[in-house]
Amino acid sequence: MGVMKVIEILSSSDVSWEEATRKGVAEAAKTLKHIRSAYVQEQSAMVNEDGKVTEYRVNLKLSFEIK
Repeated sequence: MGVMKVIEILSSSDVSWEEATRKGVAEAAKTLKHIRSAYVQEQSAMVNEDGKVTEYRVNLKLSFEIK
């Protein structure tokens, strides 16, 4: 194993926290190579006037190997 780096990203979805996590990792993978793990640090949700969840948000820490 080489040197690892950790970055923090934010991602959102109108479906679920799981989808927000998948979307965040997929988007980061477009520019980062060798992603090894995703740690969900925090979850939150936006709620409309009717009391319905409209958006799921995750704060992710991604670790990747620097080669």
